[in-house]
Amino acid sequence: MDSTNYISKSGLFFSCSEKQEFVTEQIVPEHLLTYVYSGKILVTTANKTYYLPAGQAALFGRNQLAKFTKIPKDNEACKSVTVFFTQQFLQKFYATQTPQKHNANRPKLLFLKTNVILDDMFHSIKDHVNSNTIFITDKQAILKINEILKLIREFDTQTDDLLLDFSEPHKIDLAGFMQTNFMFNIPISKFAYLTGRSLATFKRDFNKIFATSPQKWLTEKRLEQAHFLIAEKRMKPSQAFLEAGFENFSHFSKTFKQFFGYNPSSIIP
Repeated sequence: MDSTNYISKSGLFFSCSEKQEFVTEQIVPEHLLTYVYSGKILVTTANKTYYLPAGQAALFGRNQLAKFTKIPKDNEACKSVTVFFTQQFLQKFYATQTPQKHNANRPKLLFLKTNVILDDMFHSIKDHVNSNTIFITDKQAILKINEILKLIREFDTQTDDLLLDFSEPHKIDLAGFMQTNFMFNIPISKFAYLTGRSLATFKRDFNKIFATSPQKWLTEKRLEQAHFLIAEKRMKPSQAFLEAGFENFSHFSKTFKQFFGYNPSSIIP
């Protein structure tokens, strides 16, 4: 795979260039803003799939699970930049601002209507973070992020609703969350965090509900999902293993055969 990734000195900007289709998945750690320069990004959450084409900016709320698929177009790499709005930065910023009208239903994702001003701003970021000789200092990064935030607040009144969420995950329905998000390949400790539990409490509650360990349940659930994707959705095993939440294809194939008694390729219609 031919890819280029660049993180600014401050750690507040992340520039990405992928020449082949590339999939990453993560907990969105902080509120973040992504802008696509070329190609497109496919964003898959537990309930929906979104496309970010070239020229699109999107604001993501923190503490949610998502898969990001970077897709090149017409032999041109998928290039994007991500700006992180940390909790510390936002608390300091809003201490001197009057929030806009509040909406009780906080959005977790906002597609921003871009224009010449926003496009110029994002391209100025690209010129900085892609340079091999210019490094953005912490002070310069904060100034640039302040500029970005002031602009997007002018263009979308829901920006404050999304960004003014400083809460930590509270204790939620564990069974429902796991049934919806099992395909995200994250550590057990992260599942515990997102359901508002300590790791020990998560494991105890999990065993009460499913009568097995989280890892064993996740493996079997992902195998069943992979089987469904191959047999019913006509998906290739080389695609299904990623969609179901596995990282390594050879490990997936071995585990699949141990569980079902036959290779995943044998059920291809």
